Amino acid sequence: MQLKWMFWAAAPGASQGLVSLLPFLLIFVVFYVLLIVPQQRQRRKTQDMLSNLKSGDKVVTTGGIYGTIVGFRDTVVQLQVAPQVRVDVSRSAIAGLQPEESDGAKSSESAKKKS
Repeated sequence: MQLKWMFWAAAPGASQGLVSLLPFLLIFVVFYVLLIVPQQRQRRKTQDMLSNLKSGDKVVTTGGIYGTIVGFRDTVVQLQVAPQVRVDVSRSAIAGLQPEESDGAKSSESAKKKS
């Protein structure tokens, strides 16, 4: 009989403990949704881009060097940054692909230069 009384007495305290943890759980869920999930998506997107690189791709490095990929060795990528100038960079130092210039962008740039 006394054992049942102990369980009933402990029950309200246990529910109070869960209620007091609710704000912390809510904060964790918000941080997970707003910070961790987008970071994981970005990392996955970057890894896919790095694994799909091929010769001839125009890239930009994290240091701001623009170049065209001309070769690969293990974790090193060889970029051509100017005629007869090649630079070896780490594959992880490639920040992204250069956007392709459309004909409209080229013609607007040449119009600006003429002005």
